Amino acid sequence: MQFNVYSLVLLTAIFLFSFNTRSATWSENELHIQHGKLNQPFAEASGTELTTTIFTFQHASGWEYGGNFFFADYSSTSAGDELYAEWYPTFSSKALFNANYSGVLSDISFVMGVNMAPESDVLKYLPGIQLHLNVEGFQFLNVLVTAYLDDSEGLSAGGAPKEDDSWMVDIAWRYPLSLSSQQFYIEGHAEYIDERTSEIPGAVVESWVLAQIQARWDAGQAFFNVKDRLFLGVEYQYWNNKLGTQEEDSVVQALAVWRF
Repeated sequence: MQFNVYSLVLLTAIFLFSFNTRSATWSENELHIQHGKLNQPFAEASGTELTTTIFTFQHASGWEYGGNFFFADYSSTSAGDELYAEWYPTFSSKALFNANYSGVLSDISFVMGVNMAPESDVLKYLPGIQLHLNVEGFQFLNVLVTAYLDDSEGLSAGGAPKEDDSWMVDIAWRYPLSLSSQQFYIEGHAEYIDERTSEIPGAVVESWVLAQIQARWDAGQAFFNVKDRLFLGVEYQYWNNKLGTQEEDSVVQALAVWRF
């Protein structure tokens, strides 16, 4: 991977996380391994599936004036490897302006998201707001509403086609539940990104719905009496119009998570 603007953004994000971790009011880091057969929407034959292993580093933290969420996926298949990352720094209106909220709404944050895929030279900016909801039983339940602004270099630079701008809605949650002496978590997110055109004449990038839902069992507590450290489970992924094509994913993947 060549050093370019995407690498610079990624390194900047890592630097800022390192800085913020020292001043964070809370911090959570996870390493994920997922394994399953995923659809390859840009393969020559429609419906091509390849065994895929995904290694993910995920970070979430809060500090005096907001928070950070970041993840980087390294996906490996027989067709090659890919890196993809997203970063969402947030700034709390409650902390910045002493805003008061009541009922279901606990806070509104301002967001400046970045999505990047270095191998295909894709770079997106996602400015918007995040609604923090206070719903009984959920550890968190957030609704993100953003623009989806393309800053990719396009075909002339050897990357994926440049796209027009669009918008996104994403809902993320974590719901704990106990069954007998065992602890489980249902967590994940569901997003909608609206359709847009690309630099290819007549081509439409279809609107999509992506849902990634994890069912986790706290295996560390069961085996070693160490809570919230080692999780085993599955992730169900449903992706309608995957990556803007007319392909679809509906697959269950094996999941292991180490939290530190």
